[in-house]
Amino acid sequence: MSNILITLDYELFFGSKVGTLENCILTPTSKLVDILNRYGVKATFFVDSGYLVKLKELKGQFPVLEKEYEAISSQIKSLDRDGHSIQLHIHPHWEDSTFNGKRWIIDTKRYRLHQFSDSQIDDIVYRYKRVLTNMVGDKIFAYRAGGWCIQPFAKIKNALKKHNIYLDSTLFKNGKNDSHTHYFNFRGMPEKTEWRFEDDPLEEKEDGFFKEIPISDYRLSPLFFWKLVYFKKFGGAEHQTFGDGLAAGGSQLDKLRMLTRYTHSVVSIDGYKSSFLEKAYHSFLKRRDYKNFVIIGHPKSMSQYSLKKLERFILKNKNRNYITIRSFENDL
Repeated sequence: MSNILITLDYELFFGSKVGTLENCILTPTSKLVDILNRYGVKATFFVDSGYLVKLKELKGQFPVLEKEYEAISSQIKSLDRDGHSIQLHIHPHWEDSTFNGKRWIIDTKRYRLHQFSDSQIDDIVYRYKRVLTNMVGDKIFAYRAGGWCIQPFAKIKNALKKHNIYLDSTLFKNGKNDSHTHYFNFRGMPEKTEWRFEDDPLEEKEDGFFKEIPISDYRLSPLFFWKLVYFKKFGGAEHQTFGDGLAAGGSQLDKLRMLTRYTHSVVSIDGYKSSFLEKAYHSFLKRRDYKNFVIIGHPKSMSQYSLKKLERFILKNKNRNYITIRSFENDL
């Protein structure tokens, strides 16, 4: 039997406007969980723990950040108690970002973990895992790279291994980006939905320490992205995302490519992307050897439209096997 995993990157925006905790994380997560609870479905939340570390570091100086830390801690603990899986998501630019008393000043010059020294990477993985462990206990073993920037993996391998992070869920078929902040190239990854690896997640190794559970993908025509642009501008309240921040700008070349040729996208419940959720699952089911259908979402980027699409998907597939990343715990 195949599995369905609903995974969320639980984070703010990282552009010139990060948005508010309430609108980007707390409220949309509550709306999502309300739907999941109706059907007894559990999700995996990859928590941007650098934000938690920064809140904890500065909350003594700024009462507003103390309130935010208490609010987000409460929701994370509640998610854990309800059976959802809390796992590690690292956006290391928080190391260079500051709070001026009114808003966050985001510095993305070191957006990728690889831009830090080996000792700094080790310290970041340790501290970012510890802040989650202190909230939910010793349950943190899985990782998703911020911005999908996991390469070159050899640079971060030792820190993840040392701190017993042995499962990754970052890759997706034909994923590629090369901008001033992002770099990743997943072309040539195994045609599987789980495999072991050691030094390179694109190269399967049967006795590797790490396991990859990639995000599912779907091939999209340029017409889809033209529709996405249209609904974002003219779709009305139903297509308005919950988050009130601005995303960091991507590569202009990548945007042009999406609007002019077929590309691969992650299977997502973000905004209008949720429109191909059912088609992507039907395509997945045709591959009898595929085990895991992994959906990604970001509370900040969800909308009323995407929540309706998700609920419709769950209702149509309510007898399927929904699992969380916790099902792979101790799978060394």
